[in-house]
Amino acid sequence: MNLQQMIRVINKCSMPLMCTCIILAVPPSIFAFDTKTIPPTDSTAGTVFPGEKHLTNIRKLTFGGQNAEAYFNADASQIIFQSARDGHDCDAIYRMNADGSSVRMVSNGKGATTCPFIQPDGKAITYASTHLGGDSCPPKPDMSRGYVWALYPTYDIFKADPDGSNIVRLTSTDGYDAEAVYSFDGKKIIFTSVRTGDLELFTMDPDGKNVEQITNMPGYDGGAWFSWDGKWICWRASRPEGDALKEYQDLLKQGLIRPSKLEIYVMNLADRKPIRLTDNGAANFAPFFHPDGKRVIYSSNMNDPQKRNFDLYMVDIATKKIEQITFNATFDGFPMFSPDGTKLVFGSNRNGSVPHETNIFIADWHD
Repeated sequence: MNLQQMIRVINKCSMPLMCTCIILAVPPSIFAFDTKTIPPTDSTAGTVFPGEKHLTNIRKLTFGGQNAEAYFNADASQIIFQSARDGHDCDAIYRMNADGSSVRMVSNGKGATTCPFIQPDGKAITYASTHLGGDSCPPKPDMSRGYVWALYPTYDIFKADPDGSNIVRLTSTDGYDAEAVYSFDGKKIIFTSVRTGDLELFTMDPDGKNVEQITNMPGYDGGAWFSWDGKWICWRASRPEGDALKEYQDLLKQGLIRPSKLEIYVMNLADRKPIRLTDNGAANFAPFFHPDGKRVIYSSNMNDPQKRNFDLYMVDIATKKIEQITFNATFDGFPMFSPDGTKLVFGSNRNGSVPHETNIFIADWHD
């Protein structure tokens, strides 16, 4: 799923959402800074809003356009992300140093790309791309039935050298394959696919072999991450019933999904019993494990009656107690901790030079 599409729609329409990969339309007024908060004069700094007690020293790493899904490499010295820039009409994959320097494109500039990740040993990258279906961007989804997200059937998962060369196709089934990340020991990749007729989670070896289905409930399952020890996964999922299930299945046949209601789940891979961590009927997405393994950070519009503003939240796995992390009046999403838990990288509309601009930020994290 292309989260960038979600951001653009969120920024232009009336309904927001959630690759790892959906979002809503927001009126320009919602992107105005809190008048009680003075934006920093340093162009690389980011505003810390009242209540953001876990974050300090926020630094802006990108400047302009739509940038999202920024993820650390194993030692948090590098970041890979997707961005529409350099004249490209749809997202390409870029790498940069963790201080924002040395930005370079590592996809081939064809089709649309999403959900990038750096292999833990640093020897390869993965991402999803539609380039085998054509050099141009895929057509935008038809919004005549409301806010929907396109599941392009030409999305497949690819592996490449760190500089983007030597592209190897890892998935080749008909339909959508995307939202892939490695386990932190580098032994497995988890991803989302429609190959069985529903959007389910699968694992495979780094070479694309030994594919195994992980989920099997009706509804969308996606955006999964492994825990740091590889024993658990967290992900976002819909569990529609009745008329909602029929609508979901009808849209899926058209290569579409309406991602307005997603909840956060975790599951131990040994017993495979899903545990639901949220139950608010909102668009909860982009979950990621805190390094302590006891908490999951994610993005949600749960506290906005109009469902347009997304903030970061943290949920305790044992108690299901939720703490709000960011208090920005626009969009915050796609959080990822550094392995030692001292840094947080995320996407945000804060401190944009123009309305609806999404940039990558890095902050010091304090528990």
